[in-house]
Amino acid sequence: MMMMEIDMLVAVTMLVGLVILAGTALAGWQGWLSLKNRELDMRRLPPEMENGSPEGMARIEIADLKERIRKLEAIANGVDL
Repeated sequence: MMMMEIDMLVAVTMLVGLVILAGTALAGWQGWLSLKNRELDMRRLPPEMENGSPEGMARIEIADLKERIRKLEAIANGVDL
């Protein structure tokens, strides 16, 4: 009878230890996820910079159009690029 009580005590103690360990691991996991979330938020660009400025996009488009015109003029003049 005494042996059964000791076995039960050991089993309950191990179960409590396992629950504590699982709770600690879960809290650590949640903390790690929170940290990674904050790191991602810090890397995010402000909304006005995500899409770029309209002036910058216009300059790029104008430069692209000038390059295309230069190539077409070179083709029209018979120059190999």
